[in-house]
Amino acid sequence: MVFEVVITSDRTMITDHHGKEFIGFMATGPAIGVPERLWMWACCPKPKVDRLGRPRVAPYGLRKIEAKLQEAGFNAAIVDPDHLDKHLDTMKVLLVGHHDYFAYGPPSSEWWVITGREPVNRRSFRRLMESPAVRKAKEKGVKIIAGGPAAWQWLWELESWKKWGVDTVVDGEGEGVVVDLVEKVYRGEPLPEYVYVSPRDAPSIEEIPVIRGASVNGLVEIMRGCPRGCRFCSVTLRPLRFMPIEKVVAEVRVNVRAGLRNVLLHSEDVLLYGADGVKPRPEPVLKLHAEVLKEAPGSVAWSHASLSAVKYAEDNYRLVSRLMEMLSERQEILGVEVGIETGSARLAREVMPAKALPYRAEEWVEVVKDAFAIMHDNRVVPAATLILGLPGETPDDVVKTAELVDDLKPYRSLIVPMLFVPMGKLKNMEKFRREMITREHVEVMKACLRHDLYWAREIMGKFYLKGAHMAPLRFFLEAFISYVERRASRIDEEIKQLFEEKQALERRRESVVRA
Repeated sequence: MVFEVVITSDRTMITDHHGKEFIGFMATGPAIGVPERLWMWACCPKPKVDRLGRPRVAPYGLRKIEAKLQEAGFNAAIVDPDHLDKHLDTMKVLLVGHHDYFAYGPPSSEWWVITGREPVNRRSFRRLMESPAVRKAKEKGVKIIAGGPAAWQWLWELESWKKWGVDTVVDGEGEGVVVDLVEKVYRGEPLPEYVYVSPRDAPSIEEIPVIRGASVNGLVEIMRGCPRGCRFCSVTLRPLRFMPIEKVVAEVRVNVRAGLRNVLLHSEDVLLYGADGVKPRPEPVLKLHAEVLKEAPGSVAWSHASLSAVKYAEDNYRLVSRLMEMLSERQEILGVEVGIETGSARLAREVMPAKALPYRAEEWVEVVKDAFAIMHDNRVVPAATLILGLPGETPDDVVKTAELVDDLKPYRSLIVPMLFVPMGKLKNMEKFRREMITREHVEVMKACLRHDLYWAREIMGKFYLKGAHMAPLRFFLEAFISYVERRASRIDEEIKQLFEEKQALERRRESVVRA
């Protein structure tokens, strides 16, 4: 069998990250201290594929598009980027998806700004689009449709859009439009260059199919959208929809049949599943976990949670403790991504006024501290994000963020500073650039580095990369941590050089203006 509709992405997406989702964050940076090939092995190993090049596991978003097209009767499948040539004689459409095509999203943009080097995800995607297989497909008249969470980045890369022959870019949730676009190709009709799927056009629960192939690290979606309305986030523009438990369980079964043991529950805020607005309700969350545990033989993890939901759920229902008691027979810890974003209550009130709800924005710093203490006590390990350069930010706001990072040192966690990228309701604002970095920003970065180096070995060695089969990767990451520690000792000199470059650039600009 060969396929007429092929769905793919580059190696940083078509991989299982050694079964550890957070290792995928390494793909958002450049290869540091080692050759790029070794860096890619560490974060993006090649998956197992069948004789047709179909990967055993694939990104969840691509699985949704694959299921939608198969449901409509198309001969469609996800194919590993190294095996596209097997389908050149039959391919009519090539669909491409990505979380960060050109490394303009966080945290890729931060690594790029700080190091001045291209992240490996951008380099990897360029290699895909300039590969012999994609070039030959285009020569044969194959139509290329790009989409996914990073579709907006094509608007910043119009030259690449044209050079690589991308016919259509779909910006927004694709389940409602992809079948119509592929049908146009089959009928020989022209394709629109750009399709924007607005929030009001987002697919309903009934229009979202159950995946038919295994997803990376057993990821299954439990809800879409977010009710908090943070101005810097595009997810909050989407309507909130809860996936029925039956649908979630059906996808868990798909993954288990494919040999996966673990489940990753995906949502912008897992504790808000079945919630009353922004207030978690214990019954639907407990029932969801109980049903998933019946199906999955291994661990159950979360993708994201909000700090205010963690605090409210534990303070009012002991929900975090009860969930960890349910999961304790399967796993020692539970990792989750959370958003701190700022340590300034003033700035929180301006750009994310609902982030603290049901608490007041003025209580944000205490909410963060309380939530971190709750997670630490319950063996939940947060990977937290900060955003530097938010519109309206003052030096005092940044100082408060650095102070908060220092206050969080007693709690097992990783904290990642990111630079503002204009998205969501702030998409028309100015992008944060290298020359905008201030000494206060650098102090936050140094505070995060101190914090992460303090906790990294314990998290990695005791919890995250246990067992003999993880020894090579553990050795690599141990060596990388040691490398970062050595570099950290020279960081002040590098910061001095950064500000000298900044001052020189400002002088050149002033001279141009005077001329």
